[in-house]
Amino acid sequence: MDPGFATAFRELVTDRSAALFRTAYLLTGDRHAAEDLVQSALAKTAARWRGLRDPAAIEGYVRRAMYHEQVSRWRRRSRVTEVSTGWLPDRAGEGHAETVDLRLVMRSALARLTPRQRAVLVLRYFEDLSETEIARVLGIGVGSVRSQIHRSLDRLKKAAPELNAVRELR
Repeated sequence: MDPGFATAFRELVTDRSAALFRTAYLLTGDRHAAEDLVQSALAKTAARWRGLRDPAAIEGYVRRAMYHEQVSRWRRRSRVTEVSTGWLPDRAGEGHAETVDLRLVMRSALARLTPRQRAVLVLRYFEDLSETEIARVLGIGVGSVRSQIHRSLDRLKKAAPELNAVRELR
């Protein structure tokens, strides 16, 4: 193994794992699936490392690998109507009840979206990508991105009317 590769790859994993995990969690809605998604994307990146010319673009490659892998998983999986949270809230923490409730509502509402709608919203509002960048990542037109964002937000607001009070959902 090339020592330069090992060092650079270790730095990528050390410096960016938390951010990659957050994105993966938003895409999957499950901690274990998010961990698997990050590992899969990093493995694909390691396999293609020598072909990646621009060091600044490597994280973008990892993120694209995550998005494409998750879309593939959504396509393979049959539609599930139940959402497994991994834990059951017994009681809300003091002072955090509203935040916890909002997170649960958001998780449930995101789970009701189609895979593409969910990906577009995650890329736009959680990754803060522009419409042009989203179109490039997903391989669709900018007009499609705009219409998907509009439809996704409408569906999200209808699925969870509690979110209408949140100003960030515009």
